[in-house]
Amino acid sequence: MSNAGAMLRLARQLRGFSQSEAAECLRVPNAELSRIENGLKEPTEQLLTAAAELFSVPIEFFGQTDTIFGAPISVHAPMWRKKSNVSATELHGIVAELNVRVMHLRKLLEAIDLEPVNKLPRFDAEEYDNDAEKIAGLVRRFWQIPDGPIQDLTGLVEDAGILVAHSDLRGSSVSGVRFTVPGMPHLIVLNGAHSADRMRFTLCHELGHIIMHTFPTQNMEEEADTFASTFLVPTEDVKPYFAGRRVDLRLLAALKPEWKVSMGSLVFAAKRAGFLNETQAQYIWKQFNIHKIRLREPPELDFPVEEPRMLSDLISLHINEMGYSLADLAKVLMMNETEVAKTYSIDLPGQKKSRAGHLRVIQ
Repeated sequence: MSNAGAMLRLARQLRGFSQSEAAECLRVPNAELSRIENGLKEPTEQLLTAAAELFSVPIEFFGQTDTIFGAPISVHAPMWRKKSNVSATELHGIVAELNVRVMHLRKLLEAIDLEPVNKLPRFDAEEYDNDAEKIAGLVRRFWQIPDGPIQDLTGLVEDAGILVAHSDLRGSSVSGVRFTVPGMPHLIVLNGAHSADRMRFTLCHELGHIIMHTFPTQNMEEEADTFASTFLVPTEDVKPYFAGRRVDLRLLAALKPEWKVSMGSLVFAAKRAGFLNETQAQYIWKQFNIHKIRLREPPELDFPVEEPRMLSDLISLHINEMGYSLADLAKVLMMNETEVAKTYSIDLPGQKKSRAGHLRVIQ
């Protein structure tokens, strides 16, 4: 049996169709479409042609033989938000997008050698008594990060060979997701609709998983949160910023753009550093609720979103060094030109210099 049925399901989920909706649009019984998607029956050429039009993909899309992977272990969402629940349709769409992105990367990296600037360390949480704060400190020292705020977290992560992308993640509440498949670099996709401080925390949370967790554990999400909090705002480094000052909303607002984390993250940091006791912290959280800061911190405190560069550099190499046109890329990636241009910001490569020499064409 071919892989066409599995690719048909992938395209359907990518576009947000339920199986019954797709069956109705394709004018086939739902049971028949189910058998096709599960590899029990070969799709006809007529069905694939109709599906290609319905799902806006080239018919060659269904001929791909890549392995399709299921949902990753960690799907990061802020659990205190009312919309934190992710529907099955949203999750299927996110996983389909991740699979398609990996298929694209596999093709794009065939002629490119990815050379990380820094080595990606491994500090298994269990070997360090599940002390995520200690591991965060070890990673900062391993990468020789200066004390204080990290100015470009995305660049730091990409320097270690991890690919970062932004997406609307199907309009869901998911903050970010990590996708790791055999033989490919780690991929972290962040929700581009979220604020810059949320995106940085999520990126650091997923970095924590990559560094600390080979296998899932009961407390892995809490450990990744602790890693992110203390990697971005080390307890000892932040102490001088609180010393001799009253920790209130005004101070938290002043420190947010300097540390590039949320005001909420700074409350936790102040408490860790001994400048807030439980009663004082609870009072500040009440102030957050009164001023509705917990749901959305003041927009005037927002700082620019960090833009990933490695994926655009990868596309730039194909266009500028290897002579690919947009049509060529669309053909190779088996996607329509409009979607390829939107996904990879085709107008950007060549206009900006890359951060570092992560990539080189294989001669």
